[in-house]
Amino acid sequence: MPILGSKFLYGRRKETLRSPEPALREPTHSPSDRSGYSTPGTIQSSPSFNTGPTAFSNPLTHRIYLVPHVDSNHTFHFEPIFRNLRDGDAPIRIGRFANGSAVNARSPNKIAFDTKVLSRVHAEIWSDNGKTYIKDTKSSSGTFLNSLRLSSAGSESVPHVLKDGDIVQLGIDYQGGMENIWKSVKIRIEVGCDLQEDDEETRRHRLFTLSETQPRSQSELSSDHDGTNTHSQESHQGPSSYPSFDILTPANSVVHDARIAQVLRTAEELLTKKIDVDHNNHHSYVSRSVIRARRFKWDNALQDALISVAIQPSLKGYISKGIALCGKQQLWEAMEAFDLALSFSCRNSTTIEILLVKAIALFNSGRHNEALRRVHDLAASCQSSERFQCRIVNVSPTSDLTGSLILECTCQSYLRVQHATIIFEGGSYTEAADQFTVGITAIADLFPPAKLYHESVLVEPGPTVVLFADSMVAEFFGCDLDSLWLTANQRRCEAFLCADLVIEAAGSHQHMIRTIREAGSHQDMMRTIGEAARFSYLEWSTTFKYRCSSRCVAKGDDAVAAGNYQIAVELCSAGIGLDSSCEYLFACRSKANLKRNLYAEALDDAKKVIELNPSSHIGYKLQYAVLHEVKRYDEAIEVFKMMLSKLDNASDPQIRELRQQYVSPSDAHDAIERAIRVQLENAPLRLINTSTGHQHLLKSEKYQEALSSSIAEPTLRTELIKKTVSEHFRWVMLSHRWESKEPLLHDIQDKDVYTLNPVGTVVKLQTFCKTARDAGYYWAWSDTCCIDQNNNVEVQESVNSMFVWYRHSALTIVYLADVLPSSEPGALAKSTWNTRGWTVQEFLAPNNVLFYRADWTLYLDDPSPNHKESAIIMQELKDSTGIDAQALVAFRPGMRGAREKLRWASSRVTTLQEDIAYSLFGIFRVHLPVIYGEKRQNALGRLLQEIIAHSGDITALDWIGKASEFNSCLPADITSYKAPPCMLPSLSEDEMQLHVSRLRGSVSVESTSKLYTLLDNLSAPRFAHSRLQLPCIAFPITELRRRRGADLETCFTYDIKADGLQDLLITSEDRLTQFSPTRPIQQTFLLIRPWNRHDLGLPDFAESDFADDAQSMDDWPEPGSPLDESVGGSLVDSKLADSETHSRELGLVVRLGQPFGALLLAQQRGGEYKRIASDRLIVARVKDVASIDDTMDIRTLEIL
Repeated sequence: MPILGSKFLYGRRKETLRSPEPALREPTHSPSDRSGYSTPGTIQSSPSFNTGPTAFSNPLTHRIYLVPHVDSNHTFHFEPIFRNLRDGDAPIRIGRFANGSAVNARSPNKIAFDTKVLSRVHAEIWSDNGKTYIKDTKSSSGTFLNSLRLSSAGSESVPHVLKDGDIVQLGIDYQGGMENIWKSVKIRIEVGCDLQEDDEETRRHRLFTLSETQPRSQSELSSDHDGTNTHSQESHQGPSSYPSFDILTPANSVVHDARIAQVLRTAEELLTKKIDVDHNNHHSYVSRSVIRARRFKWDNALQDALISVAIQPSLKGYISKGIALCGKQQLWEAMEAFDLALSFSCRNSTTIEILLVKAIALFNSGRHNEALRRVHDLAASCQSSERFQCRIVNVSPTSDLTGSLILECTCQSYLRVQHATIIFEGGSYTEAADQFTVGITAIADLFPPAKLYHESVLVEPGPTVVLFADSMVAEFFGCDLDSLWLTANQRRCEAFLCADLVIEAAGSHQHMIRTIREAGSHQDMMRTIGEAARFSYLEWSTTFKYRCSSRCVAKGDDAVAAGNYQIAVELCSAGIGLDSSCEYLFACRSKANLKRNLYAEALDDAKKVIELNPSSHIGYKLQYAVLHEVKRYDEAIEVFKMMLSKLDNASDPQIRELRQQYVSPSDAHDAIERAIRVQLENAPLRLINTSTGHQHLLKSEKYQEALSSSIAEPTLRTELIKKTVSEHFRWVMLSHRWESKEPLLHDIQDKDVYTLNPVGTVVKLQTFCKTARDAGYYWAWSDTCCIDQNNNVEVQESVNSMFVWYRHSALTIVYLADVLPSSEPGALAKSTWNTRGWTVQEFLAPNNVLFYRADWTLYLDDPSPNHKESAIIMQELKDSTGIDAQALVAFRPGMRGAREKLRWASSRVTTLQEDIAYSLFGIFRVHLPVIYGEKRQNALGRLLQEIIAHSGDITALDWIGKASEFNSCLPADITSYKAPPCMLPSLSEDEMQLHVSRLRGSVSVESTSKLYTLLDNLSAPRFAHSRLQLPCIAFPITELRRRRGADLETCFTYDIKADGLQDLLITSEDRLTQFSPTRPIQQTFLLIRPWNRHDLGLPDFAESDFADDAQSMDDWPEPGSPLDESVGGSLVDSKLADSETHSRELGLVVRLGQPFGALLLAQQRGGEYKRIASDRLIVARVKDVASIDDTMDIRTLEIL
């Protein structure tokens, strides 16, 4: 026969099956209020039992199941709730009531949920005309039916019909908290088939009593009295007093079959018919007495027993009388009846059975201790006497006994289980579980589990006691060993669960199932325990597994949140043992295993979640987390995209909203690409991976990891992306002196540098990479092998970008191959590295530098993370290079101070002559073509041309030596800048004011203003195509005479006279044509003063510090203020401005009268000029400051 099981299990439908045969049904009147199971640690209440008309007048009842709709780990969890609805009954009110769990357990018209988002009376459900309805009762947070809100806040909705499978949501999640009390309640409605109502006995015998057992009162628990009847007859008529074990195996006769099959009312009706036919059949009366006693009709049972004894005194008559009297708590009279029953015993085995029945009757009347003592004493007596030894042969065709048993031990096991039940009902769940274990062990000792449900019959010689189907214990109390073992196991499971020991509860259930399977097939056991027990067992098992595994999910989530990952795994594994179809158990275990770094196990569980529910996003989310953690980023991204598609296609709008919690992969891709591009703009073209030892063209190596990390965020965290990318793409640069046979690109390409033959300079490269790796950097760069020397484009970009690469490096390692470990301070200054041209930018550009000696130990054993912070090392570099300390520590590239920067490089050497100029590209921040093979003069000339053309800085013209072929105003070699720049004495502020005062009145205002304006309007120098357009003040040479001396063959000294200048002497390697006013020549010679706008006395805006301005904006007068409009004030300001202008003009005249560095120029045929180089600085000075405006020849000359 199909099994009437639970219709719910984790949201999956179970088969709806037929009820027992109509002939065995017992119709009743009142509905069966089966509430949901309580939370662990609470006791469920029994339903109320009423008597009423026969089955033919029973109304139609609709059973409704309220099952939690679990769509995420943040769903409000509750135990499934059952209600029977009848047309016309009061509605079931749903809300937030006080003592919610107790209401759910006992009240037929209230359902409470412990969440603060619900109103106290939130909604109502009722039945009318065969349909089930729901309405919102003015709740504030709303009631939703299939995602549609029934009414606005505070207003009552119209009734809506509930159908099977509908989703009801009560309230809206409060976003401020994650606890259960802030969650909405999501319910799936499952409407059961219509059914006739069952009476008290049918309900009671169709379910194991534990699930609906009412706690005994304190008086009942302490009723082990001395036999005085202190309770009224009515007080023992209720369901709380019935014995808990009421399962019998079938017998032959119709009455016996009905009685043993638990349909006691049918049995009673059949016996009543027999009595109506034959009033003098004492067997019928005693049988009906037994049935009525088992139905707790103590008065009727006693009456039948008395009639039976009156008709014919018998063994069973007195036993049934004793049982009825015990039920009425008339214990002394009961003992007398049992004593009379002993007088009918003619065998030892019968005597033992009577004593055992007597003990059980006492136990059921509340005399627990006394009953246990009696059985214990009886067992001890039997063991000490051979004449009481007996063999048990089972005569039941559906159970099989395969050993020699003592009847008392069986009864003792029964009482132990009963005693454990009482402890359970008292709330001591852990103790009850222990006691059930004792009882189960005792039964197992009597019968090996494999013998419980087999059908073989073993007959052995010796006295025989019929224990089960025809035994007095089975006949009078409905107890057989099969059902006793099964019930004890079930109750132990419940005890563990109520104690919240869910692992033990799950283990107990699995042990029970495993034992049954070892004993034989599951169907064999079902046939053995009978139809009603079969229904009860399967419904209990289904419900228990749901409750226990649900609790495993909840506790597992709590354990993960608390960081108890091992406990979480154990909880989830226990739940999976109960129900391997629950995806949430696998999900929870996957999260816990991921935290334990058990990636294979976590991934397997994630895949199982997907297998169980392919349409859900949860499994894909878990799989992504594992794949990301094990750095399988490509797979992780693909799985994440699958998760997003599941969210997009979800039928539940609330699940679809979860999609908003994640960044679009395309948006994340764009953000990461931007961050990588920005970071790599200043990175070398090729780098060596210090972890793998392989050389790479640096591209988006970090892309997959950054993308996989970013898409799991609710918003695009650009700052975090930038930080992650920048931290990964940090590189270390090597600065060193090239040696012979350095490893080049083709030597390491597609190879692991760590596996190269460690000889010569390869060791330097390997050690450099290891040092960078040990410092925590992923990338390293060496100029020997990270530039393709055969690729002109790459060489061009590398030379122009090298300063930037060093500038943005995380660290630059300077390797001093000729500095020994034992060297003293000063070794750095003497190192060959300190003479090379390229190394200037390599220690000026980086922000962080470390110097290493030949053995790769830190120079001077200085442990600081940045040697630019070492005063000793920086002082040594300053003394050896002539570079000031500020520039060494915080150098700023650019064209300012060009003459000083050229001096830094003037003593440096390079292997290739062009490199001396190329090595300065980054220092001056210029970008020029790299033309290897050009002459040194041309490379340096292009650089200096770029500096003068873009900055207007003519200090690069301040040199002594040989002129360049590129342009005569430029030197042929950078060594010409070794001499300090021209630093002629300048006037102090006081001296300047004194000279200005002397000139006042002697120089006209008009002439000084004209001179100032003329010089102010001069354009900046222009330099292109090797031609210099130089604004200057020219002084024509009127006489040039060569002096005779010892150096006539190599150097010539000339006396020069020029208009407006004092006479002067120059020395040059060039042989010049002599001339004088009396001996003129066609060629024109000039002494020029290159024009420098600094002589105007204007502030240098590039260097001015506006923060030091003495006058703040707060001191400025407001526009339109009286001060601004004052006529007198305007006149004063105007005169003050005129005075300051004239003083500045006079200051220009004073500065022009000071000595200056002059250039000697000779005119060429085309009118251009060439500079005549001098081996000494030419210092000139005007003759008369007062007449300076008359001698100024201001013009722009083109110099070749």
